[in-house]
Amino acid sequence: MAVIKTVGSSGQIALGKQYAGRHVMVEESEPGVWVIKLGEFIPDSERWVHTPEVQADLKESFAWAAANPPRETDLNELEERLLNEPGKRARLARSK
Repeated sequence: MAVIKTVGSSGQIALGKQYAGRHVMVEESEPGVWVIKLGEFIPDSERWVHTPEVQADLKESFAWAAANPPRETDLNELEERLLNEPGKRARLARSK
């Protein structure tokens, strides 16, 4: 549906109250031709999360978490395991 709007003296076009507060992307495909799309947009500081590498790491992490649900830790077993790892005994003794 095409609608005729007039650009005001401040350079603005009103899209209607139903769009108030919403984000829009305005693409100028050629001079005088715009495509306006409603949507949620990614801030520059968060774009790194959407890179293929990070998405692959997140997918792998979520799969690991699904396959390894949280469980109670046996602190005695953990201490024994840590103390028996090569080089760990000396480091743990120094940290106490």
